[in-house]
Amino acid sequence: MKIGFDVSQTGRTKAGCGYFADAMIRALIASGSGHAFHVYPDFGDFFFDREVVDTFTARGADVRFGPTHLTRESAARFWTAPELDAALGYPDIVHANNFWCPVQSLAGRVIYTLYDLGFLLQPWWTTEENRLGCMDGVFRAATAADWIVSISEASRRDFLATFPAFPADRIRVIHPCSRFDATDRAGQRPSAVDAAVAGRFWLNVGTIEPRKNQKRLAEAYARYLADGGEPMPLVLAGGKGWLMDDFRHHLERLGVAGRIVLTGYVSDDELVWLYRHCYANLYPSLFEGFGLPVLEGMQFGAPTITSASSSIPEVAGDAAILLDPEDTSAWAAAMLQLSRDPRQREQLGRQALSRAASFDWMRSSRALLALYDEAARTPKRHAPACESASLALPKAA
Repeated sequence: MKIGFDVSQTGRTKAGCGYFADAMIRALIASGSGHAFHVYPDFGDFFFDREVVDTFTARGADVRFGPTHLTRESAARFWTAPELDAALGYPDIVHANNFWCPVQSLAGRVIYTLYDLGFLLQPWWTTEENRLGCMDGVFRAATAADWIVSISEASRRDFLATFPAFPADRIRVIHPCSRFDATDRAGQRPSAVDAAVAGRFWLNVGTIEPRKNQKRLAEAYARYLADGGEPMPLVLAGGKGWLMDDFRHHLERLGVAGRIVLTGYVSDDELVWLYRHCYANLYPSLFEGFGLPVLEGMQFGAPTITSASSSIPEVAGDAAILLDPEDTSAWAAAMLQLSRDPRQREQLGRQALSRAASFDWMRSSRALLALYDEAARTPKRHAPACESASLALPKAA
């Protein structure tokens, strides 16, 4: 088959969507399936990163670049044109991975990766611009996608509750896995934590934004210190997101600004070092489509305290301490208990390694290849007539 695969979010500053697409296409290429993969460095009119064409390094005899564009405007014109199918060379599969979904009449099957519906279920966690763009894409998928790949059972349930007319038997759950393929990778200490003692710092990984819940984590950390907890620093590893301009002032009001390290965006090697050497990985996110930092930390043996919300229990299983993400008292108490019980920490680390081993990209890629085969054998849901099937919502800048 000729498989068109969206890699538009796999650039240098990729986050969850980009990591999924990057790792999945690499696993598909390595599978030796015999299919021809046409990777799309830009895809749709919602997201554009000109650097992807230079940074995407997966290569193989069966890998070709699809159309590339120099500007967002030219990409948008290409992907929204009515003759898209012919321009792409009539692929058997078009797999969308960046929230945008084509609605033109395509002969091949349209597969759509569903990450989460947080922008709809909890709209105050993101910007209006991002919310409208994501909603437009998910509505397009509900209208025009032939099959949906959901990254968790939780996201699948949310989607069917929102779009009950979509056929439930055409939504397949395929879990992401860690981006790291070598568990013996040593990593590199970030310069921002030069003063931290290996094994004696708390870690939180993720973009600094409301959904990731760092404000409450800081409050829990302040209470942990006030209750006599060992003054290990709290390292927040992630770039600045949206709606958090007052975060530093929040830390100052709590009196913990001098004990919290903000690393900014970290490289993969630096992240590995942090996972390997943290006292525990703290992930209090309010809502996740999957919760990749939980799995990645577990892969490197990080004892984990995380949220009992949305999809995260699917990832953590019984290998982590699961807490209400809004209960700062419970988080402070769990940190205090773990800091005083090294045996519990060691046990959580062993459980983490065992749990992480159950997630594997080759297994996930085989499930996706099986879905491609099944999709090619089954009829299309219908053939949307034109672009008018999409929501009349403003486009993201």
